[in-house]
Amino acid sequence: MDDLIDLIATDQKASEVTDKIKDLLYTKAAGKVDSIKSDVAVAMFDPSPQVETEPEVEQEVSDEPAEQEES
Repeated sequence: MDDLIDLIATDQKASEVTDKIKDLLYTKAAGKVDSIKSDVAVAMFDPSPQVETEPEVEQEVSDEPAEQEES
């Protein structure tokens, strides 16, 4: 981060400053991806069954057509 401030303070080329900003952002993003990668892998490929908080409720389906009101 200090390198970026030094580039701005010494009035370096805009392309050098933007390249440094991109490098810092990519590094920060890569760090965040690496930190959650294991959690996502466990959630996606964990063979243990997950406990459902609410049981699924099946709706009853009727074969009869619905009655419509006539005006």
